[in-house]
Amino acid sequence: MFEKLGEVIRKVTDKLANAIFLDKNLVDSVIKDLQRALIEADVNVLLVKELSDKIKKVALDERIKGIEKKEHIIKLLHDELLRILGEYKQLKLKKGQNRIMLLGLYGAGKTTTIAKLGNYFAKRGNKVALVGLDIHRPAAPEQIKQLAEKTKLNYFIDVKEKDPLKIWKKYKGQLKDYNLILIDTAGRHTLEKDLIKEIKTLDKEINPTETILIMPADIGQAAKKQSQEFKQAVDISGVIITRMDSTAKGGGALTACAETKAPVYFIGTGEKINDLEEFNPERFLSRLLGMGDLQSLIEKIKSVTDEKKQEKIQKKLEEGKLSLEDVIEQVKSMNQLGGLDKIKSMIPGLGKAKIPENVLENQEAKISKWEHIIKSMTQEEKENPEILEKQTSRIARIAKGAGVHTSDVRSLLKQYKMLNEMMKSGMTDMDMSQGMSQKQLQKLAKKFGKKIRRF
Repeated sequence: MFEKLGEVIRKVTDKLANAIFLDKNLVDSVIKDLQRALIEADVNVLLVKELSDKIKKVALDERIKGIEKKEHIIKLLHDELLRILGEYKQLKLKKGQNRIMLLGLYGAGKTTTIAKLGNYFAKRGNKVALVGLDIHRPAAPEQIKQLAEKTKLNYFIDVKEKDPLKIWKKYKGQLKDYNLILIDTAGRHTLEKDLIKEIKTLDKEINPTETILIMPADIGQAAKKQSQEFKQAVDISGVIITRMDSTAKGGGALTACAETKAPVYFIGTGEKINDLEEFNPERFLSRLLGMGDLQSLIEKIKSVTDEKKQEKIQKKLEEGKLSLEDVIEQVKSMNQLGGLDKIKSMIPGLGKAKIPENVLENQEAKISKWEHIIKSMTQEEKENPEILEKQTSRIARIAKGAGVHTSDVRSLLKQYKMLNEMMKSGMTDMDMSQGMSQKQLQKLAKKFGKKIRRF
């Protein structure tokens, strides 16, 4: 969605940095490009004008000379874009029980988001329960049930009861053992009086530690009015913006929330259960500028990977004993992350890499075939696939046992070699809580980029 905006911002900063003379024509050209890109991203026209005026003011300031002036403008652009995106505020759970109530109008994506949020915090060691209090949309309880079962989360619904307060009181005692309770509430087409009354009644009884408004990105700048109205009615503590992957109006929704001082905690970046990202304006801008965002990538890895499994993989990496089965698990995890196309912007050096379409996407059929191939191998072959490289008889035997072509076996070995080398070179000695060092990061980006171009 923000690819074009990011591309324009990168071009603008490059143009300024490489310019020999900073004259009026260059400044006007830069401002025109920026204005067009920001308005296309649905950023408020007044904010765009304000940014443009500030750049012009610095450019015309006679007290600032030469290179220093260019640096001033680039820094100003960076700082102003951060200001427009708003302040970073993390959704932190307190000790004891956390009760988070989710609000929003019809079609905002509350029920899907509640499951994504539950999955996000469950992967971080929290005991999570989902509670369905939307009694107006008939499909809501069933949707919570299906999503909770899919993500292995506990849920509490009552399809027969038509009073949300009674449902809450019914399960209140059973919820004492959970440190995070996520509550799905009803929506309406507009913020009507009966909806406000229902929310206020629940708010008083539940006494939530956080009240989060769910808004779709495609409402654009209308997010400002909606967040203001909800804040006045029930004093929301934060916002989650959904559908950020499918609209050009996301810039409007993000900046509108910043204007109302409603912090954006998360953004929904797709339909999969792991497509939920913590919104950090500085990291977000870093990705727009093509500088990567390793921390968000690590957060996504934590969302899709079991902590104990990851520790086991980490130990094997350190010992240099990665097996075929381990590599298959890593490919599965990458698919859960959304594939290489989604994560490349997070890795410095890969943002501009030309990657063939669907290079790692849609691999479910391949993975299934690979698992059959692995079952046809001896334990020695699984642990040391390198011994197969020049053993055509072994490859033929494995292919026959799995009911596949020898080319399929070779394809698996090729994928193993690529991912094994990549992970060994970039992720050995990596502390998942701290991230990679700059040296490790550059090594991974370089290695990964070469492998992609050869794939």
